[in-house]
Amino acid sequence: MKKVEAIIKPFKLEDVREALSEVGITGMTATEVKGFGRQKGHTELYRGAEYVVDFLPKVKLEMVVASDQVDACVDAITNAARTGKIGDGKIFISTVERVIRIRTGEENEAAI
Repeated sequence: MKKVEAIIKPFKLEDVREALSEVGITGMTATEVKGFGRQKGHTELYRGAEYVVDFLPKVKLEMVVASDQVDACVDAITNAARTGKIGDGKIFISTVERVIRIRTGEENEAAI
């Protein structure tokens, strides 16, 4: 099992969710986050004063998938979230040792 974490632009959330659903991934957690990378921040004007917005709004998606679903998951996220502009985001993949569904006690793939 693998944990896939993706940081994407907020307006791409629905497109990514639909793309993941099409490849059979239905469960995920979405969190509103702020961050920056190469995109850095930008300058805004508020009441005549200029200020720098260092952290930009993003959405972090987290899902645990079977190892054989990882490539389809990554392809779905990449294709749905790509705008071709800086700041499209990143995907992180890590190994998950154990999953337990609290309600039933099911473990691992049965709990996903």
